[in-house]
Amino acid sequence: MARLSLKRFLRHRMWDEDDARRVLPAEALVRLQQRVAESEMRHTGEIRVCVEASLPLSYLWRDAPARERAITMFAKLRVWDTELNNGVLIYLLLADHRIEIVADRAAARRIDAGHWQQLVDTMRDAFRAGHFEQGLSDAIAAVDAMLVTHFPRDASTASPRPNELPDEPLLG
Repeated sequence: MARLSLKRFLRHRMWDEDDARRVLPAEALVRLQQRVAESEMRHTGEIRVCVEASLPLSYLWRDAPARERAITMFAKLRVWDTELNNGVLIYLLLADHRIEIVADRAAARRIDAGHWQQLVDTMRDAFRAGHFEQGLSDAIAAVDAMLVTHFPRDASTASPRPNELPDEPLLG
């Protein structure tokens, strides 16, 4: 069983939703929501952005990694439940400075893991410079490009596909 790290525990208790709102104010969230909505007009995938200030206590007690929480949020936000199995979650955990990309089955099969890692590295550079909105906006653009390549929207269909998931980023 993993041990609770006091240093990690204190770091997570110092971060709260106000800190998340400080790095991504309401205006930035609206712009990111618009980026997701515009992106989803170009492909059949779904993009969700989730930014959490810290982990719940139950995760800290088990010393759970950010990846575990990202996978939980992937399920909780129903990104896994899209009709074409090509949803992508962009997850940011502020207290641990962790970025996770979770892609559904179809997207994971078609898009090489190296592309996701490259995206994470680019985001990390932006976040280190304090450019959270720009880093997430660039990430949305990169995911958009991958989804357009592998899951383009079929212009010949009479009715567009429904938007299966909310476009606004989840902040917690």
